Amino acid sequence: MAEGNEMIKSYIHSPDKQQQLYRRSLMIVIIAQLCGGAGLAAGVTVGALLAQDMLGTDSLAGLPSALLTLGSASSALIVGRLSQRFGRRVGLTTGFLAGGLGAIGVVFAGVASNIALLFASMLIYGAGTSTNLQARYAGTDLAQPTQRARAISLAMVFTTFGAVAGPNLVSVMGRFATSVGAPALTGPFMLGAAAFILAGLVLWAMLRPDPYIVAQAIAEAKQANPSTTGAAGPTAQAGRNRGVIIGATVMVLTQIVMVAIMTMTPIHMKHHGHGLSAVGMVIGIHVAAMFLPSLITGVLVDKLGRTFMSCTAAVTLLLAGMLAAWAPADSMGWLIAALALLGLGWNFGLISGTAQIIDATSLATRAQTQGTVDVLVSLAGASGGALSGMVVAHSSYAFLSLAGGFLSLLLIPVMVWARRGIGR
Repeated sequence: MAEGNEMIKSYIHSPDKQQQLYRRSLMIVIIAQLCGGAGLAAGVTVGALLAQDMLGTDSLAGLPSALLTLGSASSALIVGRLSQRFGRRVGLTTGFLAGGLGAIGVVFAGVASNIALLFASMLIYGAGTSTNLQARYAGTDLAQPTQRARAISLAMVFTTFGAVAGPNLVSVMGRFATSVGAPALTGPFMLGAAAFILAGLVLWAMLRPDPYIVAQAIAEAKQANPSTTGAAGPTAQAGRNRGVIIGATVMVLTQIVMVAIMTMTPIHMKHHGHGLSAVGMVIGIHVAAMFLPSLITGVLVDKLGRTFMSCTAAVTLLLAGMLAAWAPADSMGWLIAALALLGLGWNFGLISGTAQIIDATSLATRAQTQGTVDVLVSLAGASGGALSGMVVAHSSYAFLSLAGGFLSLLLIPVMVWARRGIGR
């Protein structure tokens, strides 16, 4: 312990060592994201289809997605608190390992055709998806303000490779599952279990020293030296609170719209004669659009501003909803375009919202606040996933898509309110 404290102290007064650790930590997070990304899309791609097969009805097909995102909410709070107290290494490792255990539970539920076990396992599996998302914060702990959005984007873009591979391995993993006596739809969850567990082990073994603990030590040293820091007055605190509210609102709205439309797209496609491989392709491209543009998005958020990119997210999500609603159901090209725009709008919203949260928090409470905000984001996704099946069952996929698109426009008045607050 003493040796660890001495190592941490060696970073406090050395900006060069801080930047070296920032780059090293970001690289480790990227490696973990490459692994964890493969497990990210399993529940999205086949979770609804597995529930539909086991329940024999469409009206509850959105329930696994809702449980997954509800599990994400619970685990986001736990991971945030663990990270606040013990550092990113402990928090993120715990979340990934829990997600791996949940994926194993889904496989056993499919083999035993046990609905209760399926629902419970999807709840636990959500820990992996929320942890994969929270890992983006670990790359920003030692980043300078002008590096934050790009650090977030780097962590996210490398999730793409695993996340895109996951849906496109649906058929391959389905055949593997069948060969070992399990239902084909449990195959992607076998991949998800291995991916999440491997990501957790990478972080546990390599994320030393913990960047969050080092950043806290640096902040405490600055506070102990009055000449290097000033006290935050009521106006500064009010500005921080406003920034957290704005960033959280951006992420919550984009999450609701994205999850609602994405959850019902596989069901919509299946009803119109598309096979499992076609569903995997569309969701794979959607997930690619969620993460692959991140490098460019990060630069745009840092250069053009958080507000501008949040408004861009609203317009992009509106276009996605309109296209999904009006696209011919038998046209793969139009569905791919709609889901790609849906992923892109989410990407704009998530990175700009995350950057606003980081800007508005201090290290004393940052990890816990980030976890709490991700709880709200996950609950929003749970609501979107749960209601999406009911909305489609009582209206149509087109109505759901249009409603989601127009809901995203609420981001624009939120940004107007944000700008007025800055002006005052």
